[in-house]
Amino acid sequence: MRLIEKVFNPTGKKHAGTLIFFHGSGDTGNGMTEWIRFLLGKDLEFPHIKVIIPTAPVQPYTPMGGENSNVWFNRKRIEMDCPEIRTSLASIYDTVNEMLVREMAAGIPLSRIVVGGFSMGGALALHTGYHLNRDLGGVFAISSFLNTGSIVYDSLGCVSPDDHLPELLMMHGERDTLVPLDWGQTSYDELAKLGVRGQFVPHRTALHEIKKDQLLRVIDFVQKIIPETVDDVTPEPTKPADTSKTVKKGKL
Repeated sequence: MRLIEKVFNPTGKKHAGTLIFFHGSGDTGNGMTEWIRFLLGKDLEFPHIKVIIPTAPVQPYTPMGGENSNVWFNRKRIEMDCPEIRTSLASIYDTVNEMLVREMAAGIPLSRIVVGGFSMGGALALHTGYHLNRDLGGVFAISSFLNTGSIVYDSLGCVSPDDHLPELLMMHGERDTLVPLDWGQTSYDELAKLGVRGQFVPHRTALHEIKKDQLLRVIDFVQKIIPETVDDVTPEPTKPADTSKTVKKGKL
């Protein structure tokens, strides 16, 4: 399934990495784009990284009484102890995998792809990076959680200590009443026990939302995972040599 996507191509000359940012339940790629623009005062753009903000498919969502909504997968209830609907997850796995394959076909190695998201989108990012494809460079999740007994934990239980796992950044508002802080903290702690390395960063004033400083932290995280290389940087225009001055050579 090809999703509707908001795409921000690199502002420089070379595409050398990709960020995929999943929105929360009931939102759209356009909605997330406008939210980011409001927080930053500009679009989420990088000189060398393509940013993809897709829109989730419209499907019946049980917590809304079965009404149609833009959601990545269905849930029985928004509760940590509620079992996952794995058939619903399997459907979106195929769609996300198609996105990864497209980026690889464009010459982007998996190690230079970061996936992340807010709320349900962050949960999808955790599934993507620690169950679907563990060769990705990094994962971030804001105000997100994994269900108790998640397939992600089952998948990581088969990983050896020497296997590569994407670096993780999780952030969560201490005042979040929809997805309580301890759901996020517990999810992070379980992932850490299974070998995932990263950070869990509480935000003292945040509700179930994205704050500007969280988004700035995401930007720093993405740039660390996908740094500019020498080939990515557009060289400064060369100035004509000043022949009136003696050139002094430094020591090698």
